[in-house]
Amino acid sequence: MGLIRSRCFRAAAAAALMLAALSGAAEAQGVVKNTYGDWQMRCETPPGAKNEQCALVQNVMAEDRPNLTLLVIALKTADGKSRLLRMVSPLGILIPAGVGLRIDQNDIGRAGYVRCLTTGCIAEAVLDDTLLNQLRGGQTATFIVFQTPEEGVGIPVSLNGFGTGFDALP
Repeated sequence: MGLIRSRCFRAAAAAALMLAALSGAAEAQGVVKNTYGDWQMRCETPPGAKNEQCALVQNVMAEDRPNLTLLVIALKTADGKSRLLRMVSPLGILIPAGVGLRIDQNDIGRAGYVRCLTTGCIAEAVLDDTLLNQLRGGQTATFIVFQTPEEGVGIPVSLNGFGTGFDALP
């Protein structure tokens, strides 16, 4: 559906780090290196990696459901060959529905979940040029997670600083 492709680069996912450390609310790992608008650049050196790896991160919660959090991560893979948009949803969401994305008033599509951990479920999409430009030019991205087939909950994410922050990623 649409421009989000839910292809998973499993090898890149292992090297890409920053899945999430969720303890109650979602929190990203790594040290905050800089802030770009509403986004943080967090960096760390994963075990066995030679170089520090960084990601652009924003942690948000549904306005009407404080227990429903979403961690949004944009990154370049360690091998430099791919760019990924990763969303970490809490447990208890409907897996087959994936995560929907709307930028401002435009429906973009859905990203499929690639795996669940004890801390949350991870959806992933390739961050191609089209999607990257839509995120750069938008004001608000609304990520839609489903708790039942009939109940999609939209979680607004500010895009303020996204373009500048993504450009600053090593």
